[in-house]
Amino acid sequence: MESLSSRSTSIVSKLSFLTVWIVFLISSSSFTSTEAYDALDPEGNITMKWDVMSWTPDGYVAVVTMFNFQKYRHIPSPGWTLGWKWAKKEVIWSMVGAQTTEQGDCSKYKGNLPHCCKKDPTVVDLLPGTPYNQQIANCCKGGVLNSWVQDPGNAASSFQISVGAAGTTNKTVRVPRNFTLMGPGPGYTCGPAKVVRPTKFVTPDTRRTTQAMMTWNITCTYSQFLAQRTPTCCVSLSSFYNETIVGCPTCACGCQNNKTESGACLDPDTPHLESVVSPPTKKGTVLPPLVQCTRHLCPIRVHWHVKQNYKEYWRVKITITNFNYRLNYSQWNMVAQHPNLDNITQIFSFNYKSLTPYAGLNDTAMLWGVKFYNDFLSEAGPFGNVQSEILFRKDQATFTFEKGWAFPRRIYFNGDNCVMPPPDTYPFLPNGGSRQQFSVFSAVLLPVLFFFFFSR
Repeated sequence: MESLSSRSTSIVSKLSFLTVWIVFLISSSSFTSTEAYDALDPEGNITMKWDVMSWTPDGYVAVVTMFNFQKYRHIPSPGWTLGWKWAKKEVIWSMVGAQTTEQGDCSKYKGNLPHCCKKDPTVVDLLPGTPYNQQIANCCKGGVLNSWVQDPGNAASSFQISVGAAGTTNKTVRVPRNFTLMGPGPGYTCGPAKVVRPTKFVTPDTRRTTQAMMTWNITCTYSQFLAQRTPTCCVSLSSFYNETIVGCPTCACGCQNNKTESGACLDPDTPHLESVVSPPTKKGTVLPPLVQCTRHLCPIRVHWHVKQNYKEYWRVKITITNFNYRLNYSQWNMVAQHPNLDNITQIFSFNYKSLTPYAGLNDTAMLWGVKFYNDFLSEAGPFGNVQSEILFRKDQATFTFEKGWAFPRRIYFNGDNCVMPPPDTYPFLPNGGSRQQFSVFSAVLLPVLFFFFFSR
């Protein structure tokens, strides 16, 4: 009986361990799948539409269009890079509006050579200034794809592709697999291509409608964790009612390695600064980022200053500073979350758009620069910052300066979540601060006095 009991106990323990292990694996996979979820833009993604427009003797001609449905995240220079794997032995005969980075082995073809014979081609956008006979609509922007809220006119990118050695009917064509999107670095994860209803096109006079022979869509979502494991920006705070300036948290974006890694950061007082920042390099070489030596080592700092208090209004000043010596931010944007953002009265020198990630929730706003004025955030230096002020109307039922209410709950810069200071370090009101200082002073002084008078 004892052996049977011990065996049953052993089996139960093994089953319990197996159950825990299965639950752990399931939870781990669920966490991985939610890394790309953005609470402020829950439906944001980049959707690629592949429209087969006509058949050729050995394949088809298609127009591929990428739509950036992300509210505030864009693909900056040097732009997007798109890749996939052919299902059969397809080749690319020609392209308009884009090109592959490599031709591959086309030795089996005589006479006219295909544009690309690789099983897994890599496609990039053409640069502005491309000859018109190599362009189509929405192409040739150097791969830059702006967000649809900030610049809807430049939130799409297209190219035309002629595919050979493929099927010539809807039943023989096979969709490509393993799509990848770099924007320009890692961060995007693409799902499988799904065949959908053929896209319909309306002629300019709106009197005739045509449609694609076949259409499939690919959806790609972004994860900051996959893009870069270290943050790229931080937030500092200050107010008119307290002399304390709360800086970015120490080591928010990295720590100095005591000069064990040369080039990790650069002191602004370094002699011959320009030669260090831009050393001689070969044409086309991309230099690694170089940030100014600070306690936080972040390329971008957003400073939120509670500036003034009026009877019915209050004012905030926002300063965005670039500490990166080798990167200018064009078409930058910032997203802030604060309960009073539903009551903005006036904003100075920035564009503004209210974001409503969920119905009835209006506490999020997107800010970006005015075109040709401050939409270009220069590299680190005297011109490496932009500023603006926001005037809020008070809601007397909710407004307060206590407990850090006047400071943002969350800040994003160019789609990346910035590191906030700990809540207990926020500038506090003077009356609360004086009470706290007195209580600490009493706690230290009274035991000393007690010992001095009663130890005699």
